[in-house]
Amino acid sequence: MHIKGKNYRTVWYEEGVIFAIDQPKLPHSFEIVKLYNHNEVYDAIKTMVIRGAPAIGATGCFGMAQAIANYDGEGDFKEFLEEISSYLKSSRPTAYDLTHGISHILEAVKGKSLLEAKKIAEREAQKYADDSVDACRKIGEYGNELITDGMNILTHCNAGALATVDYGTALAPIRIAHSSGKKIHVFADETRPRCQGARLTAFELAEEGIKHDIIVDNAAGHFIRKGEIDMVITGSDRVAINGDAANKIGTYEKAVLAKENNIPFYVAVPFSTIDFNCPDGDKIPIEERNEDEVLYMSGWSDKGEFERVRISPDKSTARNPAFDVTPAKYITGIITEKGIFKPEEIRKLKNG
Repeated sequence: MHIKGKNYRTVWYEEGVIFAIDQPKLPHSFEIVKLYNHNEVYDAIKTMVIRGAPAIGATGCFGMAQAIANYDGEGDFKEFLEEISSYLKSSRPTAYDLTHGISHILEAVKGKSLLEAKKIAEREAQKYADDSVDACRKIGEYGNELITDGMNILTHCNAGALATVDYGTALAPIRIAHSSGKKIHVFADETRPRCQGARLTAFELAEEGIKHDIIVDNAAGHFIRKGEIDMVITGSDRVAINGDAANKIGTYEKAVLAKENNIPFYVAVPFSTIDFNCPDGDKIPIEERNEDEVLYMSGWSDKGEFERVRISPDKSTARNPAFDVTPAKYITGIITEKGIFKPEEIRKLKNG
């Protein structure tokens, strides 16, 4: 990811410390946060300092490697691993990559001595992150084949490099299409209540010089009906084996609009996001976040101060589901690092 003239990964690990881009401070302030233990890793994921399914999957790997490196040898090592892994998984229950990443480390150190586990965990965590980058690059290459010169593409939330280790999922095809010389234009939904589209997707597109417009969430139907959007690409936090996909709240609406108006709706994910043990979208746990995200607006003032203002009546309450599920029947195709598949084909990919 190219930011301010330098290349960054969203999250990385050096000498026992996890480094990550502090995402709530974007786009007005670019800062790197350092995480020194599993409690700080949990908080960073829970508060969305680090967010996006593949990014928190890699962070889960690094968090386990760090916890193993910091383990003092007291108590039962197996029980320690179970406790830390369960704790970290609980930080964001919808995103399957978190479970996938942590499980990867647990399997790698299974039956190993503590000394062996410390070395293996760090090596495997780094490999997991590197493989994730490679997967997202391939998603971009496959997705680029769907994009033609002059296309207008709608995306929802942030499924760019900031949501992964690098490249992104939904933004990877857009990024590669742009770098290959195709003239494209992106409509970025603001994505209330945390405005990841307006803050993060727009930030990435601006840094890459990709033409784009931010639109309010409920304007998508207007532009789709007018014929100003040719394709929708989103990411996903978990794909069930029948092709149903959970993504940021509001994605389902965009899929229905796309189907009604005969434009393709694609979901871009690495295989690590596919939960082959989940039969359908009804079994995907949906995180419900604090109501204050809806009742208040937050942001950075011109003075560089973080401000939080209530926009609703004091006696009002709110519901704040973070995700919704798009049924497979609304999805044209699922873009992965192994190719583009119809939703009904996902089941066949379980063993390969």
